[in-house]
Amino acid sequence: MRLLAIGKDRSGLYAPAVAEYAKRLGHYLHFELVELPEARRHAGTPGARDEEGASLLAKIRPEEHVVALDERGKEYASAELARHVGAWLVAGRDLVLLVGGADGLAPGVLARAQEKLALSRLTLAHRLARLVLLEQLYRSMTILRGEPYHK
Repeated sequence: MRLLAIGKDRSGLYAPAVAEYAKRLGHYLHFELVELPEARRHAGTPGARDEEGASLLAKIRPEEHVVALDERGKEYASAELARHVGAWLVAGRDLVLLVGGADGLAPGVLARAQEKLALSRLTLAHRLARLVLLEQLYRSMTILRGEPYHK
């Protein structure tokens, strides 16, 4: 499982928790967090999303099952998400999850995704969304293993 995400946490608020959940996920499966740079050439313009999208698409392997975080995606309760994570893992394909930058994901990236996932109907900062996603993936693994983390 890989998470491709645009940008790094320069504030220092989320990075320690993201690192902790990434480490915890590593106890259950091979997990990799790949942080890609925010748009530089088109920063602050409508082209930023496309520049970031090209960067994401370049990192996706043809055989990977792609799940994009998108506000128009499906929302799941934690137990439902765990069932989906379990199904993704049982399918035997490598899984890549995508978190866009401040402007979201480019249309080409959304078109490449087999599934779209919404963490909430609330708008979340993309760095916070990354943290919430990792916590929920960790929670999913504990649910699948019958461990007491999810109460």
